[in-house]
Amino acid sequence: MQKDQVLPELALLRETFQHGITLDLKWRRSQLLALDTFLVEREKDIADAVHDDFRKSAAETFLTETGYLRGEIRFALKHLKSWTKPHRVSVPLIYQPAKGYYSPAPYGVVLIIGAWNYPMNLCIAPLISALAAGNCVVVKPSEHAPHTSSVIAEGLGHYLDRSAISVIEGGVEEAKALLEERFDYIFYTGSHAVGREVMSAAARHLTPLTLELGGKCPCIVDENSDIRVAARRIVWAKFLNAGQTCLAPDYVLVHENREDELLLSMREAITDFYGDDPRLSPDYPRIINEKHFHRLETLLDGFSPWSGGETDPDEHYVAPTILRGVTSMSAIMQSEIFGPLLPVIAFKELEEVLDIIRRAKEPLAIYLFSSDRHVQERVVRLSRSGGVCINDLLFHAALHALPFGGIGSSGFGAYHGRAGFETFSFKRSVLKRALYPDPSLRYPPYSSRKFSFLRRLFPGWSIGKLFLH
Repeated sequence: MQKDQVLPELALLRETFQHGITLDLKWRRSQLLALDTFLVEREKDIADAVHDDFRKSAAETFLTETGYLRGEIRFALKHLKSWTKPHRVSVPLIYQPAKGYYSPAPYGVVLIIGAWNYPMNLCIAPLISALAAGNCVVVKPSEHAPHTSSVIAEGLGHYLDRSAISVIEGGVEEAKALLEERFDYIFYTGSHAVGREVMSAAARHLTPLTLELGGKCPCIVDENSDIRVAARRIVWAKFLNAGQTCLAPDYVLVHENREDELLLSMREAITDFYGDDPRLSPDYPRIINEKHFHRLETLLDGFSPWSGGETDPDEHYVAPTILRGVTSMSAIMQSEIFGPLLPVIAFKELEEVLDIIRRAKEPLAIYLFSSDRHVQERVVRLSRSGGVCINDLLFHAALHALPFGGIGSSGFGAYHGRAGFETFSFKRSVLKRALYPDPSLRYPPYSSRKFSFLRRLFPGWSIGKLFLH
């Protein structure tokens, strides 16, 4: 896409925003309802497209894509009126008579760059927040999930207001062309490497942004845990979408007294979920492309998998794989795996676990299985991460009332529910004062006599505040 193709799209969106069309709550509601209609009427088309990109089942697509998004829309519609209300603040006597308040205001024309691993969710969820906040939006789906990208472009163009929402398909060149333009806000989900480029592009225009990145999310299994339940939940969360989930447990830290039991229970869970040969299961997806398939094969080099390990380059298939005997210094522990390979590390004391987590970069989430309240409190208090989920995985990101986002290397900013509305809004302050009275104390000249009088009259106030009166 050339610059002369981008500019007309942005010019139309800017004109729409400048005319105040998106400020109307009725308009915002109409767009959210239209988006819900798209998800309902095109549910099969969406499921087919995601299947063509990942060979993912319709049930998994509903769970992680369309079903979640419809819940996010309902939550926004329910709370939109309260989110947009002005917030009154008290005004000190020295500024009276006056009224002060702040209101959430949309940024304007925003850019959303989605990721390929959940190609519908990671475009539409921030779009819901941006529309609820009253913005015009450019959506850039990932080119690595081309079938889903096509459905998004066609569907949003048909169901939503095309003067306010535009979808730009394409690859790296199209993304670069968009980032050369000035947006009022940028929301990016994806890799650290591209995130740095997006942040650099935003800096050129002083554009605020949110980065939703990833990281190595640890899963701790304490000695005081129900191992069978922990194993089933870990296996489900890790091998969902064939491990291509930024929130997936990247590695497991298990107490040495429960390691054997956990390993056997996880292998049993894999068989229960996907059968003796997961390659034949309709519920087990494939790796997105050849590049990522070979990256995972490279990570497997030098390991004798405890379970799994089979690959097929023709299908981009990597079996659910458990790796034993891994240490924190192993090559596979130096970067996010983003695939169905699960290292397991045994520990003796909780302090070992906390030390491993502290030495690594901040993860998007920390998972803990423990029935010991003291252990739960220590892990939450002595670690840093975007979120924490205790005795389960992933579901903290499914609650619309909980902000979702990273910290440090896993990104910054949050969305979902009210957090998303606030991300795409800024607090606009308004102070409304009366013209009278208009005392001369604020105006020069400031004679020594006037200054002395002011100090005696208002001993608790700074001169700076008095000058503003």
